[in-house]
Order: sequence, then structure tokens, then C-alpha cells
Amino acid sequence: MSHELLFFGGFILFIILMLAIDLGLFAKGNKPISLKSATIMSLVWISFALGFGLILYFWGHELHSIVDMATLKDVVHRHSHNIEIIENSFDASIAIYNRNLSLEYLTGYVVEYALSVDNIFVMVLLFSSFGIPEKYYHKILVWGIIGAILLRCIFIFIGAALIAKFGWILYLFGAFLVYTGVMMYIKRNEEEEVDPKGHPVVKFASKYFKVTHETESGNFFDIKNGVRYMTPLFLVLLVIEFTDLIFAVDSIPAIFSVTQDPYIVFFSNIFAVLGLRSMFFLLVNIIHKFHYLKVGLAFLLVFIGVKMLLHDWLHSWGFETVHSLIIIIGILAISIIASLMFPKKVEGDPMSRP
Repeated sequence: MSHELLFFGGFILFIILMLAIDLGLFAKGNKPISLKSATIMSLVWISFALGFGLILYFWGHELHSIVDMATLKDVVHRHSHNIEIIENSFDASIAIYNRNLSLEYLTGYVVEYALSVDNIFVMVLLFSSFGIPEKYYHKILVWGIIGAILLRCIFIFIGAALIAKFGWILYLFGAFLVYTGVMMYIKRNEEEEVDPKGHPVVKFASKYFKVTHETESGNFFDIKNGVRYMTPLFLVLLVIEFTDLIFAVDSIPAIFSVTQDPYIVFFSNIFAVLGLRSMFFLLVNIIHKFHYLKVGLAFLLVFIGVKMLLHDWLHSWGFETVHSLIIIIGILAISIIASLMFPKKVEGDPMSRP
């Protein structure tokens, strides 16, 4: 347990440090984030995520203090790792375990990173609907990510506790993901709209706080004549947190199809969330070009759901984590390539292809 706490504590300290650096480097002056800065930060976060995967590849067994064959077997059984232990070789078994752990982490990271793109579609819509100036995007997103980390931490460990006690809940998750994927495909062409006044979060906040429509100060709250007013910046932050809560209902069960180790679920999820802010600024002006991405995400959710429902059968056929990773990357690559090869038809533009 001490190793788990040390590993987890070190990870949290690293995240706090990086967020502090991020705020220090990019939050000064409420200036819009340039494409260059967004690209650099995206590459930095991806590098950190891949680097953490390498740590797991070489020292993953340290996470659960695996020092002998008995402990290894207990951890593999407890977290349902899909590996074959070599009875007469502890070192070889540890190498297999670490390799599988890093693959589970990487696959989970890709799944979460891909699903978080759907968040970007919604964020763009929210900022536009609430009339938030671009220079305040970064401030809202940073605090939104901090809130998302706390919420997902709670969700993940509650989910892990439920799975440990009620194994059948994985089948419930699988059926839910298949349903979600099918509904996403059916509604793929529907235009999403946000009513700034009619949103339930806005109604709730307006009931208990005085709200101003001014954003010039760049503050979450303004004081006028001794009265505290909530600004649209804080309203959008609340809506983003609420939206992330809804997205977490899909994304967290999805990652439990890859691994049932709550720490690996947490690590991969948090790295994906941390990369969301920089990815937002990288894709904000071109996200509409990836019109087949929702189709890809729909197929991704269906695949993950089916995998959860048929887990035992697939395991008997030798289906491993690496196969899931290949299929997931393939689905995403096809949806991105299709979007670029067959641009969405723009109404009134005779040169655009259907």
C-alpha cells in the first residue's frame, strides 16, 4: 500500500507542478493562446503521457509492490489483467506484466483523448453561445480542467469499488456504451444548440446569485455597489463542469473495458484531460473539418461496449490489449482520413464536394 500511495502521491505532485507552470506561463494578461503555443503544449503533454507509459513499462510492478510470484498472481487476478504468467520465471512474468500494464495505460489514454475531442465541439459552442471573448478561454479551461480532475478522481475510484464488489456491472457498462454509440451515430448530423438562458445550470445559478452579462473585467465575480455578481465566465465554467460530468458517464466506463486497475484508469484519464486545454486551442478553428469524427467515436463506443459484453469469449480466443489498441487507432485514423478526403459540403459553395 505504501508503494501505491507513493506512486499516486508523486503523480499528483507532478500534475500540480505542471498546472502551476501552465498557469504561470500562459495565464498572464488574459491573451488569446497562439497556435504555436497550443502546438508546443500539446506536444509537451503528449510527451509526458508517453513518458509515463515508459515508466510503467520498466517499473510498473512497483505500483502495487509486486516482489514475488504470489503477489503478482494476486494483482493479476484482482485487476483481471489479460496475461499468461510463466510459473518458473518471476522476472519473465514481471516483464510480461509491465508490458501489458503500459499497453493498458496507452490504450486507455488514446480512448480518453479521442473521446475528449467531443468535448471540444461542445466547448466551442458554449463559448460562442455565452459570448465569451477568446482572451478568456484559457482561464476558464484551466479551472475547468482542475474541476474535471477532482470529479473524475471521485468517479473512477467509486467505479472501481463497484466493479470489485459487483462484477456484473461491467456488462451493464458495456450495454450502456453500445447504446450510447448507436445514439451518437443516429444523431451525428443533428446541430447542437445551447440556450444560455434556458440551460438548467444557468437557471440554478441565477436562482441563488445575481448575474451580470458583462465580461470586460475578466473575473468570475464582480462587485458593484457592494453587491457580488456572477459573470458569464463563471456561468460557462459551471456549464463546462456539468458537461464534463455527463461525458465522464461515457468515458470512464469505456476505459474500464481496457483495464480494471483504478490507478491505470486514473493516470490515463488525467493525462487525457490535461491535454484537452492545449488540444482545444489547436483544433478550435479547424474542428469543423473533422465531420466524420463523431461517426468514428460512435463506432469506438460500440466496439468498447461489445468488448466488455464479450470479454470472456474474446479472452478465450486470445484477444489481447494490443489488439484493442490497433482497432481503436484504426477507427480514429479512418474517421480523420475520411473527413479530410471527403470534406463536408458547404451550402452555396459549388467547389465543395459532398
